[in-house]
Amino acid sequence: MAFISNGTTMLDAGSFFNIGSMTLIKTLTASSSANLSFVNGSSSVVLDSTYPIYVFKYINMHPATNDVEFNFNTSTNTGSDYNTVKTTTVVRAQHGEDDSPAELTYVTGNDEAQSSGAQQIGQSGNDNDHGVSGELYLFNPSSTTFVKHFLCQTNYPDHGDESHFHHYAGYLNTTTAVDAAQFTFSSGNIDSGTIKLYGIKDS
Repeated sequence: MAFISNGTTMLDAGSFFNIGSMTLIKTLTASSSANLSFVNGSSSVVLDSTYPIYVFKYINMHPATNDVEFNFNTSTNTGSDYNTVKTTTVVRAQHGEDDSPAELTYVTGNDEAQSSGAQQIGQSGNDNDHGVSGELYLFNPSSTTFVKHFLCQTNYPDHGDESHFHHYAGYLNTTTAVDAAQFTFSSGNIDSGTIKLYGIKDS
């Protein structure tokens, strides 16, 4: 059993990050959508200093196109463009339906080094047994003093019929407030899926 402090276990706390209460801010559901975007101040979205931590939970994101990346990017100008410079790292566990491959590895092809391009946070085929689910934590996006850290974990059945579990982490290398986040597939529309945005107040 893992202890946090004073005999409190991670089980007692609920989870490692959700120390405070979570408030649902916005739910977006795709239906042949080019993207799902959360812009502060638009359509009841809050992405400012109200919460120190924001959580995006993406559920069964299914692409219209086969073998495409599921991507995340942010904006510092309320969605006029999504090109925040970022540096990231990626670790993957994978296991195929035929028992191969079965490995844990660092994925150099999925990380970013001072790139303004979108960060891959999953990959999927368009069969009905494919799709992407996971969660992404964005820390203190409204800061105008510090860079913004994020952590992400994703599970998806790859187009090659393999189970993938990825850990993504990094920082948005800007001291300008981040006020919008966008999720896309690298080609084609988001056929279906739901993304929920939560704020964690007391963390």
